[in-house]
Amino acid sequence: MAEHTSSSITIEAAPADVMGVIADFARYPEWTGEVKEAEVLSSDEAGRAEKVRLLLDAGAIKDDHTLAYTWTGDNEVSWTLVKSQMLRSLDGSYLLKDLGDERTEVTYQLTVDVKIPMLGMIKRKAEKVIIDRALAGLKQRVESGA
Repeated sequence: MAEHTSSSITIEAAPADVMGVIADFARYPEWTGEVKEAEVLSSDEAGRAEKVRLLLDAGAIKDDHTLAYTWTGDNEVSWTLVKSQMLRSLDGSYLLKDLGDERTEVTYQLTVDVKIPMLGMIKRKAEKVIIDRALAGLKQRVESGA
């Protein structure tokens, strides 16, 4: 089984507000840094994205790929790679934990595998950069009320 990278952050907002930003794929280029374009290709009956095309530029990893999303209740979303030019796999999740008092702990887990040979250490570093930037961007976006 592939190794994964995980990190958590506390956001001063209710879980529903945090998930609202996570689920708003069209606005990802405004706050994620690595996502340059996002297009929802299909949605479920609740209106949540099922397949999303993302144009990613994360330094060592640049790719145009499609992810399939699975929503578990109101506090968890996970994704798997459907197709990609550069990636063999891209699996991840956001798990939200209500801390009370309008505070949410967000845990982001990510596993990336590329088609080209790359040292595991470099892959983990790329995963860590993606996670840290995404969590920092998410926190700033949610807390700013944008």
